[in-house]
Amino acid sequence: MPKLRFTSQFVKTAICPQGSRKILFFDTDCKGLMLEVRATSTATYYLRYQGKQGKTQLLKIGDSRDISLAQARQLADKLRNQIAMGIDPKREANAAKNCPTLSSFVLGQYIPYVKGYKKSWAGDLALYKNHVERHWGHKHLDEITKADLITLLSRHQTTHAPGSCNRLLILLRYMFNLTLKWETPGISKNPTAGYPLLKEDNLMSRYLTTEEAQRLYVCLLKSENPMLQYIVPMLLVTGARKREVLDARWEDFDLDRRSWRIHTTKLGKARHVPLSDGAISVLQAVPQTEGCPWVFANPKTQKPYVAIHCSWDTVRTAAGLADVRMHDLRHSFASFLVNAGRTLYEVQHLLGHTQIKTTQRYSHLSQHTLLDASNAATRAVGGMFLPMVSVSPATQVQFDSVI
Repeated sequence: MPKLRFTSQFVKTAICPQGSRKILFFDTDCKGLMLEVRATSTATYYLRYQGKQGKTQLLKIGDSRDISLAQARQLADKLRNQIAMGIDPKREANAAKNCPTLSSFVLGQYIPYVKGYKKSWAGDLALYKNHVERHWGHKHLDEITKADLITLLSRHQTTHAPGSCNRLLILLRYMFNLTLKWETPGISKNPTAGYPLLKEDNLMSRYLTTEEAQRLYVCLLKSENPMLQYIVPMLLVTGARKREVLDARWEDFDLDRRSWRIHTTKLGKARHVPLSDGAISVLQAVPQTEGCPWVFANPKTQKPYVAIHCSWDTVRTAAGLADVRMHDLRHSFASFLVNAGRTLYEVQHLLGHTQIKTTQRYSHLSQHTLLDASNAATRAVGGMFLPMVSVSPATQVQFDSVI
């Protein structure tokens, strides 16, 4: 194993002795740098170092035809620095070889995992298939960088609202957090870490007034879908999600305790909803079929409806409420509560939200409620400042009625 000072000319002209398969040369100017010259005239740079337990290790740096001597020395110095810091570069290299592609991780590990507890796993899969797979699916997890993330989300922002972009970012962040939690080979950091969510200025403001709700109910009674007149009121008086109502079973309701146990929640956890007088009235009016466990079953199949959009669209259009979505009934429920003076804490628990921040999106105060709150300040000061304002006698009577 000859030792000498490597030069570019030496690397180009070094040959293997006749009769030998290879010969090893060591550079005197760079500790551990080795050049392996084979009988085939190929030359490869390696780093020789002491691994754990004192065992000699060889780590390939690169072919001499691909990298220069200066680059080989620079890489060798970098690898020795990692070794001094307690990092085994050979182990890291082997882990990188075993690092899966994003598609193999998502389809082989992530989706099977979330299927076990996440009701909306199909939405995750669709989000990945539609917006990520064609860009990153072929990449190994350790090849995806923050620059890739910036490019992906910047492209996504041109066609999608901030809320949609945030959902994509949250999904990717969760996936990469799982790769770290499961100690996936080759993964040491999350490329989405520190990337901020976009500001969402899309609070929903559409909700039914009392008059609109009454108009809607009149049209419900004329619907060709005989169960819609029960489904929609149940959504409106409980604030439940559409799928929660459609999948409701008779056994889930305890009328004596006025409680409804919902099994199929968005978060995959059961929750209990108190039954108001209105909810109980709806349940008592629903026609029951012997042997059918579903409350709002399709009369033709005796099973829950798969979809009710067509009949709903006909009714809302007839009521002049074509812009009202079925989910807006949930918004309306929350708004009715807030306008009636109920606290956000109460609304949060009735809607089954885990965070109060989510509930605030449903807290639409009416102009009447805000005006009444504003007049509270006038009543508090007792009108002492009102005489300072020049007003007509008729207007003064109105002021006096306020205070």
